[in-house]
Amino acid sequence: MPSTLPILRARRDRRLARQRLSESRKRNSLLSMGIVLSLLIAACITATAFSYGSLTNDLPSIEVLPQLLNPPDGLLLQPTRIYDHTRKNILFTFAPNDAPRRYIPLSDANPQHLPKSLTDAVIALSDPGFWRHPGYTVAGITDSELHPTLAQRLVFELLLFDEPPSFRRALRERILAAQVTARYGRTQILEWHLNSAHFGRYAFGAENAAQLYFGKSVTQLSTFEAAILAGVSDSPSLNPYDAPQTALERGRETVRLMKAQKLLSEEATANALGESPLFQTPPPPQPQPAAAFINLLLTQLDSRFPRARIERGGLTIISTLDFDLQKGSSCVTAFYAARLGGLPDPSIECEALRFLPALPPGIKADNPSASALITDPRTGQILAAVGETFQAQETPLLAAHRPGSALDAFVYLTAFTRGLSPASLIWDIPGRTNIENLDGKYHGPIRLRVALANDYQAPTAQLLAQMGVENVNRIAASFGVSPQEQLSLLDAAGAYGVFAQGGVYFGQDVNEALQPVTILRVEGNDGSLWIDWTAPQAKPVLTPGLAYLVNHALSDEAMRWQSLGQPNVTEIGRPAGIKLGQTEDGLDTWAIGYSPLRVVAVWTGAREESSLSPRVPAVLWNALMQIASQDLPRDGWAAPADVSVINVCDPSGMLPTSDCPNLVSEVFLNGNEPIQPDNLYRKYAVNRETGLLATVFTLPQLVEERVYLVVPPEARSWAESAGLEIPP
Repeated sequence: MPSTLPILRARRDRRLARQRLSESRKRNSLLSMGIVLSLLIAACITATAFSYGSLTNDLPSIEVLPQLLNPPDGLLLQPTRIYDHTRKNILFTFAPNDAPRRYIPLSDANPQHLPKSLTDAVIALSDPGFWRHPGYTVAGITDSELHPTLAQRLVFELLLFDEPPSFRRALRERILAAQVTARYGRTQILEWHLNSAHFGRYAFGAENAAQLYFGKSVTQLSTFEAAILAGVSDSPSLNPYDAPQTALERGRETVRLMKAQKLLSEEATANALGESPLFQTPPPPQPQPAAAFINLLLTQLDSRFPRARIERGGLTIISTLDFDLQKGSSCVTAFYAARLGGLPDPSIECEALRFLPALPPGIKADNPSASALITDPRTGQILAAVGETFQAQETPLLAAHRPGSALDAFVYLTAFTRGLSPASLIWDIPGRTNIENLDGKYHGPIRLRVALANDYQAPTAQLLAQMGVENVNRIAASFGVSPQEQLSLLDAAGAYGVFAQGGVYFGQDVNEALQPVTILRVEGNDGSLWIDWTAPQAKPVLTPGLAYLVNHALSDEAMRWQSLGQPNVTEIGRPAGIKLGQTEDGLDTWAIGYSPLRVVAVWTGAREESSLSPRVPAVLWNALMQIASQDLPRDGWAAPADVSVINVCDPSGMLPTSDCPNLVSEVFLNGNEPIQPDNLYRKYAVNRETGLLATVFTLPQLVEERVYLVVPPEARSWAESAGLEIPP
């Protein structure tokens, strides 16, 4: 027995050791798990704190709300107004009338207060849990476009309006809504909402809406009228003027909701549903001296701020508009369109009509329309804009249209970048392309200057084939236009303004594209600055020399005499480049012209077949260019250092010889001047009697030297039909 004790003890010791080891491992495992869990908890706390910090970083201050909404100086109690560039003329006011908005308190301690029927109707329809929730609800949190409580709607519309939709914005909206509710209380939120909500037709606040639609104060509304306004505040476009039957039906639905939520008794519900409210006659629309300009301004402003915030109020928008120029341009364009449509004596009068030339004889169009844009190319500022006119009725549109040949200047510019010049020769003869000139004629050997100035399509098509469509498109795209796409007056004026300014595009970056603009400044009525576009952005697009070659050709009045005669409507008594253009069917015609100080782009079109030609919009261009330039210096373009001027033989564009009958002065980029003598005109010895080439057998007294234009074989038939003397 004693001999077994050591063995038993050893076994016991091993068992105890294993137990202690197991317990140690468990303790270590638990300790490790505890450390990991602690680290995870710490990480979660850190991540939560970081996430909350990220959410609340740059969170707008709720202290802004009283400054925006409280009387008597709440910024939103003043409507947003748009002024001309002098700040003296109001172009548009976002309100039914140009007056401060009246604020009506909620408390019945005030003699004039918001009726309980209105507050009940708004809560029943828009936020049934208003008096219970903490200002927000998690419902709809994954849809950042939903704002299910009045506090959330207030926060979104006034504090978070410039944040893009996202889950983050939805969370921030709820944080702010909770803060606003805790700080100011539900009663204040309800009062603010009713005094700032949009009720359609730029009526902000219940008092403005009641006066607009019912012709009475909000304090005098019946239950049904209050229910109608509640429905309108939820869907402003469904207001009594724009959707009267829908507004009435939504009012009835709201009354039934109030009954269902025990906010109205059976008797009160029956009485409300028995009402027959009368809507006011809609007021006449505001006079709009610049409807197309305002629409363009708002479109450009949309790139920076939501339209709803702009309309809500509290802003002063200083535009680039020249008020007097706008009035004159509108009058002249309306008169021009009326005459074009065949009205013998349009009842339109203004002093600016003295600048309008007569239309070409025999010109008439069915349902003609015209639009125009005037800019200052030095700043990219739009000075006047006239929307399209059908039957002389202005519509607020500056639509895009087919460019036709209006952008052909970029074909020639591409050629100039490849070493050609306005002096380069091109043969305008049959067979070179399947494109015909708009005048139905061919003009033989001509310089590129002649083809560009006269809008000859056959040589332009040849040049386009030589340069390549892709190359022309690439160069045009740097100007913000495309020959294959619809062309707007805005883009046309911006593109040709680059030539006017020697190769530099001046404007502002709007939607990631430089373009002429309508806005100088947008200011908050508290002195804050929302936009400052008084200083233009500048983008070099091409060299001064290349711009000068285009300008020199497009401003060459003598060249246009070939197609338009002398004098013609493209001449305004000062240097000006002009590109005329039209589509093959003649339903879209253009005149886009410029000086160093002004750009005028004009479009004229018709809905049906017409006798339009580019000289028709040139009539309007002439008038508008003179009106816009009458007080400006008559500056032209000086040749830059990278341009040389030399005499060449016409039409070859090569160095003169003794045989050349016609010398002209031409412009070239340095290094691209001709170095070969003219080979188009040659001297031949001719037998005076036979008219054939003289031979060694011809008597000397019968030999005379004559200079002939040498034509290529494919041009010989054209030359003969044109009566051109060709070598015998």
